Amino acid sequence: MPVVNPQTLMFSDDGSIPNHPHLPFLVYRNAIDLSGTPNPEEVIEKTFARHGWGDMWRNGIYPYVHYHSMIHEALGVARGRARVQFGGPEGKELDLGPGDVAVLPAGTGHQCRWAAPELMVIGAYPKTGKYDLCRGSKAEHAKAVETIPNVPLPDTDPIYGADGPLMSLWRP
Repeated sequence: MPVVNPQTLMFSDDGSIPNHPHLPFLVYRNAIDLSGTPNPEEVIEKTFARHGWGDMWRNGIYPYVHYHSMIHEALGVARGRARVQFGGPEGKELDLGPGDVAVLPAGTGHQCRWAAPELMVIGAYPKTGKYDLCRGSKAEHAKAVETIPNVPLPDTDPIYGADGPLMSLWRP
C-alpha cells in the first residue's frame, strides 16, 4: 500500500490546553488497509507493534477534553466512526473512520464529541515517554508547558516505521 501523507495541524496554547509548541498534529486518512479483515483491531495492533509503538489499548476516546504531557500518542480507528475535537475548545473537530490514524504530539487536547456505537480505537505510545492524563487545570498547565517540549521524539512513525512521514515532519 502506498504511503499516505498526513494532514498536519498546529494548535495554539489556549491557557488550559497547552498543545505542542513545535510539533504538528497528524492525521493519516485510510492509512491502514482494513478491507476484508474480520479482525481490524489486530491489523492495527500489528502495524503499531511492528514499528515499536506499544502499551496498546482498545476502547473509545474519552468524552472530555484531556491531553498527555509526558508522551506522544497514536490513535487508530478499527471500527465505526467518531467526531473528535483536537486541540481543545479552540482546536478543530475532525471525523475519523476505519483505517484512519491520528498521531498526537504531547500536549494535544482531544475529546470525543460523537461516536458510533461500534467505535473501536487502538491507542499506542512510543517506547520513550511516560503516560499521564491531564484535564486542563491551571496547575497541570503550568507543569505541562515545561514538560511537553522535552518529551523525546519517537524512533519511528507508527504506521510506516523509520522512513515514514512523521520522521521528517517531527524533526528540526
